[in-house]
Amino acid sequence: MNWLFYTLKDRRSLWLLLVINILGTVYGYIWYGSQLAQTPGKFLLFVPDSPTASLFFVIVLIGFLLKRNFPLFEALAIVTLFKYGIWAVVMNVLVYKVTGVIDPIMLMLIASHAAMAMQGVLYSAFYKLKPWHLIVTAVWTLHNDIIDYVFFMMPRYRVLDEFVPQIGYFTFWLSVASIALTYFLCIRKKEK
Repeated sequence: MNWLFYTLKDRRSLWLLLVINILGTVYGYIWYGSQLAQTPGKFLLFVPDSPTASLFFVIVLIGFLLKRNFPLFEALAIVTLFKYGIWAVVMNVLVYKVTGVIDPIMLMLIASHAAMAMQGVLYSAFYKLKPWHLIVTAVWTLHNDIIDYVFFMMPRYRVLDEFVPQIGYFTFWLSVASIALTYFLCIRKKEK
């Protein structure tokens, strides 16, 4: 396990992940472009879920490269990377189940979002969270669910429109699971 620890903290690994996450963040914001163009200004911050999650991780990686920790961004990164990574994988699998079609873009989204979830968790050993960081992150995350499913600002998957109530319910519990996972990996584990 020591090799994994050293590989994750190696400056070459950090730089590679930084470049990949910057490119993924830019691509993600471009992907949301048409939805953002139709989004009321007060909701703009809460619509592009995955690219904002990877942006949080970009800040975390910059901190690591500077030999610093930014605990609030670490909390935001792990919760949102895990949540939206898993969420996007599940939504793309659901699209496949409904349509019977899977294309290269869907495969890329599944792979990249699964990697998002994994990188958030893999780096949890290096995070320096305090309970208040997780509380702020929990408020952000659950508030985002309200914006998405009460005000209907969620990512658009037209083929899944008939399942919005079920997706909203799943998303809420995925948020709770992501917050709980972060508590166990970053706060409870370190308290012991």
